[in-house]
Amino acid sequence: MKVLIGSDKSGFPLKEAVCAYLREKGYEVDDCGTRSVEEALPYYQVAATAAKKMQAQEYSRAILICGTGAGMAVVANKFKGVYAVACESMYSAEKARAINDANVMTMGGWIVAEALGCQMAEIFLTTAFTQNLEPWRQEFLKNAKTEVSSIEDSIYLKGQV
Repeated sequence: MKVLIGSDKSGFPLKEAVCAYLREKGYEVDDCGTRSVEEALPYYQVAATAAKKMQAQEYSRAILICGTGAGMAVVANKFKGVYAVACESMYSAEKARAINDANVMTMGGWIVAEALGCQMAEIFLTTAFTQNLEPWRQEFLKNAKTEVSSIEDSIYLKGQV
């Protein structure tokens, strides 16, 4: 799987650890963010770059890391078809995929330890939408995804965003 990853200065150490871990696991990882602390890019620029690549379907999943994870999620979610969830645990990383079918996970470099961040990334990348959920919940979530997509379409078609 080809994975896009990016960070600002605050997320740089965690991003470097996650990149190394994922590459070791055999993932193809492309970095669209800060490459050194000295030449840091702002979170809003990294998130927008990643979101545009997600919209163009260059990647199926992305991981973005800033200080708290919130800033990256806020910006990425401005783009149609991008569903970013800020995660702080393995449980939230799994449920972001299984329940919300998120295609972008954000994390906080000030919050998530490197070992945990690596585990979260792997869980996020290997969990499928509705995985390990009861049949009734799977059906509900598939219908909910369709409804959310309709809401999103109505917003973008009206030019409200």
